[in-house]
Amino acid sequence: MPHLPLTILARQAFIQDELKASSATKLKIAEQCNDAIIKAVDTLIQTLNHQGKILLCGNGGSAADAQHLATELVIRMNPAIKRPAIPAISLSTDTSMLTAGANDIGYDNVFAREVEALGRKGDALIGISTTGRSESVNLALRTARKLGMATIGLLGRDGGPARELVDVAIVIPSEDTQRIQEGHITVGHILCALIEREMYG
Repeated sequence: MPHLPLTILARQAFIQDELKASSATKLKIAEQCNDAIIKAVDTLIQTLNHQGKILLCGNGGSAADAQHLATELVIRMNPAIKRPAIPAISLSTDTSMLTAGANDIGYDNVFAREVEALGRKGDALIGISTTGRSESVNLALRTARKLGMATIGLLGRDGGPARELVDVAIVIPSEDTQRIQEGHITVGHILCALIEREMYG
């Protein structure tokens, strides 16, 4: 038997609760993550000033965030700022690469293999994981460090093992995956906007 839909009042209450929870997480980010965000901006600007590029990786929703942020960097954030393209690559967008890697060398290794192929000393890798426990992301961060790349983590909860694998850890102060993901894209937009403003605004 199908469930009855929620009443209008119940739906409105749910919407308000979700928006308030999202806003509360954003306020915690403002209180707890400012220094890490500023350090990440400085790291990425230094990378770009030395002709480096930015690689990004993540799984699921974090893969979508990696693709989204790479696009903001390559295309633009603010239409009022006329600037050249910023070199950024999302490692999760090539289905042939991902499926061949998963089939031939195991999924945990797919991003690390791409970092090995595309990364160079002086580049930066942004690893995105809501738990910091994604082995495919963590292996990529380890590979980036071996190559002499800067490493930044967009993380959540307690940061997980990834917290110790990055030069800058931006840990969204929440245990809720949805709130962490919302925090990641907000912080990502801030990073892109500040890079654009400070380098070309």
